[in-house]
Amino acid sequence: MSSATFPPVAAADLPARCRITLQVNGQPHTLTLDARVSLLDALREHLGLTGAKKGCDRGQCGACTVLCEGRRINACLTLAVMHDGDRITTVEGLGEPSAPHPMQAAFVEHDAFQCGYCTPGQICSAVALLDEVRAGCVSAATPDLAQGLQALDDDEIRERMSGNLCRCGAYPNIVHAVRAVVMATDGQG
Repeated sequence: MSSATFPPVAAADLPARCRITLQVNGQPHTLTLDARVSLLDALREHLGLTGAKKGCDRGQCGACTVLCEGRRINACLTLAVMHDGDRITTVEGLGEPSAPHPMQAAFVEHDAFQCGYCTPGQICSAVALLDEVRAGCVSAATPDLAQGLQALDDDEIRERMSGNLCRCGAYPNIVHAVRAVVMATDGQG
């Protein structure tokens, strides 16, 4: 066996540290982070907001879904430094235990979870789904959303929630929960 020697690491070779401010759940948080830290790790490890989960760490499961400037994103796929100054909303910022967001309440009322691991990402995604429909964003299931929330049938909800996986299979109840919020919001059914 040979004994390998490694040259000393110069300060210039160390990862860059960046000072950023994230507006998380309405509060500014200034952090100094390694430039390679994901938004998910910044939220969980540096701010203690553990609602967004690290499921696959590859953007495939949606457990890390948060809202950035009102749009849903996979927090594991983006670097925190890319969001300096951005408004980030996690599941913790949607409501309070005494006054939950309507989507949070609907998930509880419709038993739209089992183990609960994916639930925070599912809820953030469902909140964004309603805003996307109101804004007229089309999907593969519905090319024309001129009718707004009235166009949200179960197929459309499933399509728009397809980026969020539930290993327990609570999908029917997730659709029911989203449908309940649509009906309460829009008065349609």
